[in-house]
Amino acid sequence: MYKTIIVHVDGTPQQESWLRAAAVLARDQGAHLAGSAATGISWFDLAMLTGSMADPIVPMDFDGLREAASLLLKEFTEQATRLGVESVETRLIENVAEYGLLLQSRYADLVVLGQDDDTETGLPTRVRGLPAQVALHGARPVLVVPPSYQGQPIAGTAVAGWDGSLQAMRAITAALPLLKRADNVKLALINPDTLSELHGEQPGADMALYLARHGVKVDVVIERTVSTAGQALIAMARDCGAGLMVSGVYGHSRYREWVLGGVTRELLARAPVPLLISH
Repeated sequence: MYKTIIVHVDGTPQQESWLRAAAVLARDQGAHLAGSAATGISWFDLAMLTGSMADPIVPMDFDGLREAASLLLKEFTEQATRLGVESVETRLIENVAEYGLLLQSRYADLVVLGQDDDTETGLPTRVRGLPAQVALHGARPVLVVPPSYQGQPIAGTAVAGWDGSLQAMRAITAALPLLKRADNVKLALINPDTLSELHGEQPGADMALYLARHGVKVDVVIERTVSTAGQALIAMARDCGAGLMVSGVYGHSRYREWVLGGVTRELLARAPVPLLISH
């Protein structure tokens, strides 16, 4: 069960979609919902701005950002209450958004935020690549919600990508509270012959048995295609009317920065339903 859910609050119009998803989960799981808004100014920035060389008007600008974030949190509380969430709190982060979410993910079960977009806000909190950053460096799984989400059941049918990797295993394990409630879980293997050393003689059989022992209604679906794995998973989710996708997050370190794999980039950008990811 998810008992503490962190929601990223940034004031964009798209925020309503992932707040709706968080509210659905909070009601279903009996979870506590915490809204997190950031001023967007790091402690280093603040130290520079308030130093002896700073313009006297700059601290007032910082106060304005703090007030704006506080207002967003007040609106979040009102929205969450209207959506039927019984246990709600707000957290103001006087730092950049990714720092706050990474820190708070240690003490939560799930982080909920939205797909990347180019929307401008009054706060410097719209961080490109935020879902991937939180999933790659955070302690908990992340639910990435598309702007088209309108409050539908999240896991009536779920599509879980499985390639035998540790990342996929961690994502599926993190999604168990949702998968156990799903009407059906399609354990999707895309071109498993290319990864035979990870799958064994019967691709998907061991993971399907593991899930079944947890009470998950699971079917193994093997897809052999010339499409990318991301395209195949997205098409499968659309074809079966899935309410949830599950995938590991793949990346490698280059000059101390994470570079996402192609499947991860594609799913983060184009998943048509809420996507639970974990590294």
